Amino acid sequence: MTVKRIRGVLLELVSILLFLLFLAPFFIVVVNSSKMNGDIIRDPISFPLDWSLLWKHIQAVIHNPNMNYWKSFLDSAIITVLSLTAIVLCSSMAAWVLVRNHKKWSTVIFMIFVAAMVIPFQVVMLPLLSWFRQVSNFSGISFLSSYTGIVFAYIGFGSSMTIFILHGFIKNIPYELEEAALIDGSSPEGVFFRIILPLLKPVQMTVLILNGIWIWNDFLLPSLMLGLNGKIKTLPLAVTSFVGSYVKQWDLILTSTLLAMLPVVILFLFAQKYIIKGMVEGAIK
Repeated sequence: MTVKRIRGVLLELVSILLFLLFLAPFFIVVVNSSKMNGDIIRDPISFPLDWSLLWKHIQAVIHNPNMNYWKSFLDSAIITVLSLTAIVLCSSMAAWVLVRNHKKWSTVIFMIFVAAMVIPFQVVMLPLLSWFRQVSNFSGISFLSSYTGIVFAYIGFGSSMTIFILHGFIKNIPYELEEAALIDGSSPEGVFFRIILPLLKPVQMTVLILNGIWIWNDFLLPSLMLGLNGKIKTLPLAVTSFVGSYVKQWDLILTSTLLAMLPVVILFLFAQKYIIKGMVEGAIK
């Protein structure tokens, strides 16, 4: 066996081990969703004796009045769709302006966006909450416990990575296309919406999926902005309905977790080719 062949086999083994490692949490959730609470506590990694319990737990979760699954699903969908629309549109315009304006301030602003990517959320979460509370008191518009506030927060936290990805893609779009449109009498707004925006579709799919997975699964920001017992409740927040001070319904917790992450897992499986395609096109275009 040649050295190249041995190296290939080792890489395959490492890939399989990594796959099993990342699959382990999903396996534990699925397996334990089909067990009773006592069985989960006694042996969380064993296979269930009766898989039909999964369907019973799903029905119990969906019809639980405290979780209110469909209302929480709708809240998550509204927040995700509004946030993604705003992030992609605002970031696309910002990245285009930063690329086409060859001035020092453009470089400085872009570097600020890049630097913001490495700032941990935990550092700014309390100042952010305080700032939103002050803005709410000053403007009379409720930014806490509302769609408005959390969508604005997601725009702020999601724009940095999105602008960084779009910035690199737009730099490789020939400026001659925009010059030709301007000569033909198009306005700058027309150039962006008719030429630049359609060309960004491959990479926009990438940022939509990456940001969508993050926003759908996020727990910390909604818990701060919306509260655990607020009228607006995303699916990750709704899972806490089965967590009490002294009793934890692990069978229903894991089943509700499975239902919460299933839509985004299905989306990722169908859309992963668009993620790879967008990244590759942005790198070699």
